[in-house]
Amino acid sequence: MNITDILEKLCGAAGVSGAEDDAAKAAAEILRNYTDDVRIDASGCVYGFVGSRDNGKPAVLLEAHIDEIGFIVTHIDEKGFLKVGNCGGTDRRLYAAQSVTVHTESGDIRGVISTLPPHVRKDDKSTMKTEDVCIDIGYTSRESAAKVVSPGDRVTIDTPLAKLNGTRVTAKATDDRAGAAAVLYALELVKGKNIPYNIEILLASQEEVGTRGAAIGAYNVSAKTALATDTSFAYTSDDKHEDCGEMGKGVMIGISPILDRTVTAELKKLAADGKIPFQPEIMGGRTGTDADVISLTKGGIRTGLLSIPIKYMHTPVEVVDTEDILAVSRLMAAFVTGGAENV
Repeated sequence: MNITDILEKLCGAAGVSGAEDDAAKAAAEILRNYTDDVRIDASGCVYGFVGSRDNGKPAVLLEAHIDEIGFIVTHIDEKGFLKVGNCGGTDRRLYAAQSVTVHTESGDIRGVISTLPPHVRKDDKSTMKTEDVCIDIGYTSRESAAKVVSPGDRVTIDTPLAKLNGTRVTAKATDDRAGAAAVLYALELVKGKNIPYNIEILLASQEEVGTRGAAIGAYNVSAKTALATDTSFAYTSDDKHEDCGEMGKGVMIGISPILDRTVTAELKKLAADGKIPFQPEIMGGRTGTDADVISLTKGGIRTGLLSIPIKYMHTPVEVVDTEDILAVSRLMAAFVTGGAENV
């Protein structure tokens, strides 16, 4: 599979925080191309081990999260409309008139977020609040809708992956399925090579609701060094250059007080020596990613952070450049093999 195929498969799976089953299964299926040692835990985290548990080699953890933002059904009203709450940081400016899928125990149901036509709307400046969202699934009573939908079912906005110009694509959930794709493709790059490390994989759940999966998953692995992978802000015309990365300029290497200086320095050197495009991402404290909790797990894990610049984060139309994802994969592969010349 090439990187776009991997990303499309991952983004096409449902995985709202706390209900990552489909996304976890999709990730595990790809991961089994590189190891038979794959499992999914009760929290929805996916684990893989590449190497041998008896060879005495140190382990490096490669991590990304697989959950996505979305909604949770909170109530069915008397007319059969669904009321919802947030799972993660959804942008309420984007709610109206979206096509959605409700993921129920018996299968997926299509719906739309209802909105007043512009002809009859009194105030075109108001922004719908989450508690005002009504999802229309075509039923006309609470009794009929309740036969197929239950409070607690998750909802995603429908946006299949689409190719844009060049190597750029748009899809829902590239935060952080792009990171998961980078981790999985790094395994393709080192497949069959004799490397000085065992590789542990963690594709974590519930990042969008408090980095919960990474806290659980990092405790369950043996690695003392970790590379966490997430997305970060790419520059758009309404942003400040100093607050963003540049899409198409490669991996963003995190520099922060909570990140290990030795690991960060090694990542920068490997990227420079291997001509892997990179750019620094400076943070004065917490990174807002799974790296924050991984670095605190057990007696501490030496953690570096690799980020992929994306546009329009936490919207249904996130845009990512697959060349930036590949740069992350190449740098991960260089780290675990000891140099870009080995990849």
